[in-house]
Amino acid sequence: MGDLFQPTHLMVIGIVLLVLFGGKKLPELGKGLGEGLRGFKDGMKGVTEDPAKPGETAHTVTPKAEESVK
Repeated sequence: MGDLFQPTHLMVIGIVLLVLFGGKKLPELGKGLGEGLRGFKDGMKGVTEDPAKPGETAHTVTPKAEESVK
């Protein structure tokens, strides 16, 4: 069967996108997609690079409930 996407398939997809979204919207869509992917990669990098150090624990501060004045 061969490759999943052959050059003719990519050209047909490109023409369909051009017809659906128009020439002005395609660069905006590409830019938004690129920024989204970049943000996702940066977010994943932050999750994997910053592990908690051994012996370091998170502290949660719970405010005291206010007593009503009678």
